Amino acid sequence: MTDENTNSPKRIVRKTFEGKFGMSAERSERQGEKSERKPFGAKKPFERNDEAQPEERRERRSFRRDGDRPFNRERSFSRDGENAGERSFGDRGERRSFRRDEGRPSNRERSFSRDGENAGERSFGDRGDRRSFRRNGDRPFNRDSRRGRGFEKRRPFEEDQRPIFHQRPEAKKIGDEEIVRDEDAVLNFADAPEIAPETAESNPPWFRRLLALTTEKGRDREGKFLAEGVRVVEEILTNHIDIVLEVLVAGIKKADENGAEWTETPANLKATVEKAEKAKIKINIITEDQLKRLSSTVTPQGIIAVCRSASTKPNYESSRSILTLVDAVQDPGNLGAIFRTSLGFNSSGIVIGKGSVNPFNPKVVRGSSGTFLRVPFEKDRDLIEVINELHRYGYTIIATDLHGKQSLAEIESRKLRKVAFLVGNEGAGTDQHLIDISDESVKIPMSSSLESLNVSVAHGILSYEMAKIQKDLA
Repeated sequence: MTDENTNSPKRIVRKTFEGKFGMSAERSERQGEKSERKPFGAKKPFERNDEAQPEERRERRSFRRDGDRPFNRERSFSRDGENAGERSFGDRGERRSFRRDEGRPSNRERSFSRDGENAGERSFGDRGDRRSFRRNGDRPFNRDSRRGRGFEKRRPFEEDQRPIFHQRPEAKKIGDEEIVRDEDAVLNFADAPEIAPETAESNPPWFRRLLALTTEKGRDREGKFLAEGVRVVEEILTNHIDIVLEVLVAGIKKADENGAEWTETPANLKATVEKAEKAKIKINIITEDQLKRLSSTVTPQGIIAVCRSASTKPNYESSRSILTLVDAVQDPGNLGAIFRTSLGFNSSGIVIGKGSVNPFNPKVVRGSSGTFLRVPFEKDRDLIEVINELHRYGYTIIATDLHGKQSLAEIESRKLRKVAFLVGNEGAGTDQHLIDISDESVKIPMSSSLESLNVSVAHGILSYEMAKIQKDLA
């Protein structure tokens, strides 16, 4: 063979494929073998020490980890390195047995335990069957138990394992929702000399004058206010019947067989209506739609009293007195609660400063349950002038202050015979200038995690403590 033929790419390619797969052409010629493809499945018998065995043979061959113990894939395995017994192959779906050590067999037909001991048999079979386990030698564990033991055997809750309960959210009462009105538009409609003919029947002049009382300007101009609700009307009829002008009741229209119509008073309002009739107070039956327009709540109770604005001035010259000075409290509910607290602890009166809500506001009247008229009060006063006036009468002005250094009990008893509490706005608190001209400032001892209390709540706490102190002074 010449170099020209040897270097021919065509010859090289032919000789490469004629040679044994995985062997060079020179080695194939040395061994005297022809380069031909073997038929599929033709394999030589396995010879362990045959040096001429081809490298590409794919039959499984045995290995030895050491010189005295064979190791092959037909044998089982053990953790300690010893022969653990035979493992049968055969059908791939059959289960195979193992041995963890020579003294105790372990297979998938046996159960397991945490401590390593044999815990009893576990039955297989249908996959849906439940299997039993044993965690230790004396207590069964199964899938029906909770956290490893039966429900009836559960231990009592530890202190840190007790359940956590949450407060149920309060259901919001629809009756507590308030109507928001455009007061200027209502007042302009009430004062309009003429209205559309199609609405004239449901808006007579007398009704439009009542609509004006739903606004602040209308109440000040007319000198009247509206008291709505059964409880509020009952309170005013009992204690202040002299200021009641008329009672409005939402009647139920009925008709007889002949078509004659009349209006009937609801059964739950008959007792209140009869009480007003005995006092010779005018009863005016109106429609439910008209009552809703006069009411400040979504679901009115069917009765409203029209009253004359009146109040009693506090007696500042009393030898023993508890007053409350209200600085810019704008929430009607808070002012109503302050009135109720003052009545509950025998307060001598309330002075309402400029910038605070009007005490004749329907929401204040409802928040006080109508009791606000039993507490003497003045409104729209300049509190600086009031403080100077009270000083002349011997009052000690005590302001509530978040930065106060003392509680009410730490003030000298001689200063507590005539006291005027100064409470401030819900958000901004009491005006700092008013605090500076006060005689004392106090704080309510409480947790440091809370910055302040609601103004009506703080007033209630101070009123309670002051009532106890004055009782001891007597």
